[in-house]
Amino acid sequence: MAIGKLLIYIGFFALAAGLAMTYAPGLLGWFGKLPGDIRIETKHSFIFIPITSMLVISIILTVIINLFFRR
Repeated sequence: MAIGKLLIYIGFFALAAGLAMTYAPGLLGWFGKLPGDIRIETKHSFIFIPITSMLVISIILTVIINLFFRR
């Protein structure tokens, strides 16, 4: 039963993320452009390490998960 609920929540999150990326692309325009995100471009390669963006997303997801799953 718990796995079923988890799959429903994951599906809902994937649907919401897909709708946001399709109909409101400006919502994620900040991703990868924050201070602290590392972008190294050379003539033959490209390295992108979104450290700060991942920290912000981690904090947001932690708050959302604690709001829904806290007992």
